[in-house]
Amino acid sequence: MSDLRVRFAPSPTGYLHIGGARTALFNYLLARKEQGTYVLRIEDTDVERSTQESVDAILDAMNWLGLSCDEGPFYQSDRFDLYRQKVQQLLDNGLAYRCYCSAAELDARREKALKEGRKPKYDGSCRQRADQPDAPYVVRFKLPDPDGEISFADRIKGVITVRNEELDDLIIQRTDGTPTYNFVVVIDDAEMGINLVVRGDDHINNTPRQIHLYRALGYDVPEFAHVPMILGDDKKRLSKRHGATSVMAYQEQGYLPEAMINYLVRLGWSHGDEEIFSMDELIAKFSIAAVGRSAGVFNPDKLLWLNAHYIKSGDPVRLAELLVPFLQQRGIDPASGPDLVSVVKGLQERSVTLVQMAEGATFYYAENLEFDEKTRNKFLVEDNRNLFRELMTAFDACNDYDAASLERTLNAVMEKLGLKFGKLAQPLRAALTGGAPSPGIYELLEVLGKDRVIARIQSALKQLN
Repeated sequence: MSDLRVRFAPSPTGYLHIGGARTALFNYLLARKEQGTYVLRIEDTDVERSTQESVDAILDAMNWLGLSCDEGPFYQSDRFDLYRQKVQQLLDNGLAYRCYCSAAELDARREKALKEGRKPKYDGSCRQRADQPDAPYVVRFKLPDPDGEISFADRIKGVITVRNEELDDLIIQRTDGTPTYNFVVVIDDAEMGINLVVRGDDHINNTPRQIHLYRALGYDVPEFAHVPMILGDDKKRLSKRHGATSVMAYQEQGYLPEAMINYLVRLGWSHGDEEIFSMDELIAKFSIAAVGRSAGVFNPDKLLWLNAHYIKSGDPVRLAELLVPFLQQRGIDPASGPDLVSVVKGLQERSVTLVQMAEGATFYYAENLEFDEKTRNKFLVEDNRNLFRELMTAFDACNDYDAASLERTLNAVMEKLGLKFGKLAQPLRAALTGGAPSPGIYELLEVLGKDRVIARIQSALKQLN
């Protein structure tokens, strides 16, 4: 075990989005590679927007991706007493103060500053205030040495330096007594021993403020690594207009977790020209040093390509288990028809998602097969009546129902009727599938089974034009 401690800290105000999942993955891979500790913390101090439904959605997505934590999940809402103690500590030490400025006053000052070409930051009006009127107030952190600067070495972005004059006395406690994000994240990371903070670069502007808070509270400052954002194909920030941004939306669309993991890791990280990685390979090869500084571009086609790869190369038994709920959504009970694993084997090569595989499997389980118009007009015709009768008789006489016996059976029918293979196989396939795409005729016959094959030919006979 190493002393590395990293964390993923989502806010439960919605689903787990693509960017958050990638951050979780990068932290997970680092912890596993260095045999460190991976902590999950739910940042639910925004009591108005945080919901249990969102918590459950995040945990479901983490479980689906296989990103199990070593510690947690912890909830910030369980730690409010600690945050109040830390606010009081800063007040007692003269490092924070009560601010009684109203929202209207603050807006007016910001507007004035903008008109005068100044930065619209808080002007410190209450910094030296000694009285404590009976009025609503927030608590602000007193920024040290406004004339100084702060630098930190980001493990992705490099050295970043910010002058203190660019910052202001940030609010650490709201008027309702609840703490703010920048304050509690410092306390939690320090108290939980987090020594490397890997997060999205939308937090990079918070880092100088947080470093000041670490020092004011007497904590060691961790290392930081800010991961570039993910953009859509139009180079704008990823949003719903680019497609689904929720991780679980892709699960619902029939994507495999290993495809999503493989795709997410390549959004900003590379290892030579390699494209496909197992989780074990990622753990062995991943490093922060190989994460690029530029934004990743989300490409749905690449994700679909990876998903098709993992379906084609996947274990049919596992795929069958994953396919069950997709079939049930279509009103299909897999126990009511052919062996599902055998069905999956026949569909793997032509399926790119589990939704598509479920669609392809539907005809296997149909009690009353529906024929599309093209199939009906081309194959359910009087000219094929004799063929269907001969096939029914031949299959009924089959004692052995395996590939070799089926081949002999079809050859005998072709010889008796003077037909070539295509003239027999195409009408037979139509009778068995209703016109749906399907695997080879012998595989199709085997999977459907003798009784179902005969029943479907008999049904086709009844529907001849």
